Amino acid sequence: MFSKEEAAQLRKEFWTSFGKSFPKKWLLYHTRIKGFAFKFVADRKKAMVCLDIEHPDEIANELLYDQLLSLKALLETELPEVIFNEAYELDNRKVIKRIYIPFDKKFSIHNKNTWRDCYEFYVDTMPKLELFFYEYEDFIRQAIH
Repeated sequence: MFSKEEAAQLRKEFWTSFGKSFPKKWLLYHTRIKGFAFKFVADRKKAMVCLDIEHPDEIANELLYDQLLSLKALLETELPEVIFNEAYELDNRKVIKRIYIPFDKKFSIHNKNTWRDCYEFYVDTMPKLELFFYEYEDFIRQAIH
């Protein structure tokens, strides 16, 4: 087990190492849609690439998720392992709508031997998700405009 400080240091090292190894400007929060963001997730047991929908207006939340659900078959052609979850519970117990691609190999942010494969997964998967967004951005925006 790691102390809280050691675990925090490992997380910092993981993300710093990722940024230095793969310097790229990711889309992430820059979608220009409120509460609609791409994220990299890594913890003690799993890693994933996500699209989180957390719009403060619940109706907008539903509309955005439904709009993406209508594109599910198209997204699955590029990322067949994609999972749509309309009630994903975060560690802090908050429930959001999450569309994600899980890293399918053994992973722990506390095990540096698993980092490289995870980084490669991120670099392979996130551009596909971003490209999907760019291709269908206008259609997705129609949900709330």
